[in-house]
Amino acid sequence: MRNIKLTIEYDGKNFAGWQSQPAKISVQGEIEKAIEQVTGEKAELNASGRTDAGVHALGQIANFKSNTSIKVEKIPYALNSKLPNSIVIKKAEEVSERFHARYNCAGKTYKYVINNNEFPSALDRYREFHVAQELDFKAMEKALKCFVGEHDFAGFKSSGGNAKKTTVRTIKKATIEKSEDNRITITLTRRRIFI
Repeated sequence: MRNIKLTIEYDGKNFAGWQSQPAKISVQGEIEKAIEQVTGEKAELNASGRTDAGVHALGQIANFKSNTSIKVEKIPYALNSKLPNSIVIKKAEEVSERFHARYNCAGKTYKYVINNNEFPSALDRYREFHVAQELDFKAMEKALKCFVGEHDFAGFKSSGGNAKKTTVRTIKKATIEKSEDNRITITLTRRRIFI
């Protein structure tokens, strides 16, 4: 049995999130369906983390086990031929049998883009938040420093959320940049606490 690690990019706009859900289209469901079409095997795809509906990913890591004889470098081509255009397998690698994308994940990086122009972008409207009023970039820089460290983010979870796990997270790095085209990019990197 081979353990295959995938690097995945997707536009989450048309998905109910990463995780398979009954009667809903999910990223995990689409990839598992493609794996079955290509290998003839039902596979359980383990991800480094889950994304909510509408969230995009540039480097989601997942793994699955398979007896397929397809060369690992050909797996992205085979899977991409069965996937919708909004999901792309960027890379496949054969890894140790013990590798598990979720349990071996050491951290995650989140990127938020604010379009601070007078008008929103028709092309990027699902990838950025538009604020027409001029933002105080210096105040944002100062406030962002407060995110670094360990904090309870319970106030940021959706109402009615029933997550039983802790909402405490450790932010290792927080950066903010403003481009010449008035886009503010906030990047947060959090490390995983193994408990």
